[in-house]
Amino acid sequence: MLAVLARWLLGTVLVTWRYLWETTPLHRGCDTPGDDSDRPPPLPLAAIDDRVQRAEDGWGALCHRLFRVRIAAADLDAGRLIEGVCRDFKSFVPSEVVDIHTGELRDHGLDVADELVVEMPGPWNGPVRVVRRDADRLHLVTLRGHMEAGQVQFRAREDDELLVFEIELWARSASRLVHMLYAHLRLAKEIQLNMWVRFCLSAVAASGGRLVDGVHIRTRWLDPPGAAPARAMPGAAATLLASRGLTARHLAGAVRAAGMRRDRWRRNSG
Repeated sequence: MLAVLARWLLGTVLVTWRYLWETTPLHRGCDTPGDDSDRPPPLPLAAIDDRVQRAEDGWGALCHRLFRVRIAAADLDAGRLIEGVCRDFKSFVPSEVVDIHTGELRDHGLDVADELVVEMPGPWNGPVRVVRRDADRLHLVTLRGHMEAGQVQFRAREDDELLVFEIELWARSASRLVHMLYAHLRLAKEIQLNMWVRFCLSAVAASGGRLVDGVHIRTRWLDPPGAAPARAMPGAAATLLASRGLTARHLAGAVRAAGMRRDRWRRNSG
């Protein structure tokens, strides 16, 4: 337990430091309202049981996020890159704070019905299950005990002479408690964003090619029916902000604006 806590504390510091000094251009659009096209794809009926944690089982707004990198002069095609992800998923995540545990896998790596646990900072690990594996994609769904409820896809395709790698996520907080703890903590969201950026950059490295035009990130939000546009921050944090005339929206907006200013500075200085 102490070893896990020490790794989490040290790893979080390292990931945050690397994120603040990351020189890769990050092209982040402003968070925008979503529509029905942002809902997750239907899951195969055979993959659904009482352990599956679908987006509709979660709490709060649905986040639909897409990460994309374009790769020039890659040594691998789309199929071989996805095969590499399936064979050695662990090597694509930032090992400072994330560890991957799987059962015994077949020679070709992750396949339908296989499960893995993503050990992450905080009190929740991330159990997921493979619901689809094709030549060009790996599709996972969250299981009970994950801090989020939803799906994630890893895809690769050829586009003219470039190789395109994408991570697409559809997720809500798994419970009201998770929503209260994480929805208003922008730093936690930024660290999570950095992890997926690192995954994309690992895909570039694994391909043997060269990153073209940085990492592109698109985020859209879909509020649940009847939801208020913003929720109050609970507890002492709300009291502290209120004493300064601030709200959770102000805090999240300030951190988001700082991140966008940093990204603009990187692009202009590059």
